[in-house]
Amino acid sequence: MMIPINASKSNQFLRISQRLTLFISIAFESTVQPHSSLKIGTEVERITRIINDHPFPDHPIHPTLVRQIPPTALSMSFVENVLGRLFAAHSNGLKAFEFFKFSLSHSQFCPSSDAFEKTLHILVRMRYFDKAWELMEEIQQKHPSLLTLKSMSIMLSRIAKFQTYEDTLEAFGRMESSIFIGKKFGTDEFNVLLRAFCTQRQMKEARSVFNKLHYCFSPNTKTMNILLLGFKESGDVTSVELFYHEMARRGFKSNGVTYNIRIDAYCKKGCFGDGLRLFEEMERVNCPPSLETLTTLIHGAGLARNKSKAKQFFNEIFMRRLQPDTGAYNAFMSTLIRCRDVKSAAALMDEMEEKSIVHDNVTYHTMFLGLMKSKGIDGVSELYHKMINRNFVPKSRTAVMLMKFFIENCNLDLALSLWVYLMEKGHCPHSHALDLLVTGLCSRGRVLEAFECSKQMLERGRHMSEAVFRMLERYLLEVGEVEKLKKIDQMIKRLQFVLPPSRGHAVGLPTLSSTT
Repeated sequence: MMIPINASKSNQFLRISQRLTLFISIAFESTVQPHSSLKIGTEVERITRIINDHPFPDHPIHPTLVRQIPPTALSMSFVENVLGRLFAAHSNGLKAFEFFKFSLSHSQFCPSSDAFEKTLHILVRMRYFDKAWELMEEIQQKHPSLLTLKSMSIMLSRIAKFQTYEDTLEAFGRMESSIFIGKKFGTDEFNVLLRAFCTQRQMKEARSVFNKLHYCFSPNTKTMNILLLGFKESGDVTSVELFYHEMARRGFKSNGVTYNIRIDAYCKKGCFGDGLRLFEEMERVNCPPSLETLTTLIHGAGLARNKSKAKQFFNEIFMRRLQPDTGAYNAFMSTLIRCRDVKSAAALMDEMEEKSIVHDNVTYHTMFLGLMKSKGIDGVSELYHKMINRNFVPKSRTAVMLMKFFIENCNLDLALSLWVYLMEKGHCPHSHALDLLVTGLCSRGRVLEAFECSKQMLERGRHMSEAVFRMLERYLLEVGEVEKLKKIDQMIKRLQFVLPPSRGHAVGLPTLSSTT
């Protein structure tokens, strides 16, 4: 059931909210249609929405899953797709964990590495490290074949981000002794550990690990490229070149990945000429440029606002009998937008559709940026409606950007329509999106709608910020809605028992005696 959106009517959100609430209550009580009568995409979307909308932590989710998902529906692709939607939707990690455990409880279901890795990623992203270790230990006992370098990388990267250097090394040791039992760690595992620090741009720590442990493992070209990439991501071209020369001194030969990293480092620092020099060097040493190389140079030409050079490299993709992908088109589109040629960028987007090249979030984000600077609210609104008609769900970065733009352009109804659309698709909007929307609504006297949006976020097991809670508190008291303030306060305090503590999130009211 889809709820129609009409952004032109100022009171539409209240009607939508009422109908959405009715839809959710019906969804929990209704029986499931036979799986054979439903398309897989529709069923995945339905279950994702039910999981995301489930009142949390007031009620256990397992009985709802039992009631809504027949055992015959638990195929490998179904579970992977639901978890993929929950990951993209920034759903509460514990609910995704419960869904994965529910699937494991059925003897006929054979889990995949992809489903396990998605669940693990959702948990560690929300810093549920105890649950993540619990999951890895269970998989080690029941499905050890699912343990891969990717699952190790997911865990170590987040520990490196949120915990200490020592914690990360300890986790690496725990992986070898307790999780990957019977496997002797070698160069591949060493590379995963290095990548954990490099991904977080912790190059001092990465270099320390390399110096300490490279005698125990045998570094290869991939090892050196991981470190080179880390220096590149830290934005220090000098460090990139110094480490490149160290690679050469150690006897490692550059490959296409090495060149791509160095070219990208120069391009991102505005040294497009140096990137071209490396491209020419690749040709001389018989290292054929790949699609990634040409895409990097297109992007570099865009940063230099050199439209003709970007077009030359884009055409060279076809001349070299390579097949351009979404990334190549996005790089050229970004160049056109930077050069204020929005018309050509729109034509390129149409060309992608004609050639069945998928529009991804970068495609939409880039085009929205161009339209914001050229055609304003009308151009953005037109593309926004095309996007939702195609059932495309933007990632958090794009959703927040759109929310901010709609509110700054005094179009609260479009902002509300985006919020409801994301909710319909089973997504839980980023807390920044809620901050923007609640601020906009309260400043225009639409306090009850701000309350409803905040309640929806908390119901889905996600925090709201302290600053926005205090603002909502003030406005609710002004309009005499003390009971609604109590409701929000209670929901915030219940979440504190299950969500990890985090800076800047609301902790509720110390007491309500002064407000009653």
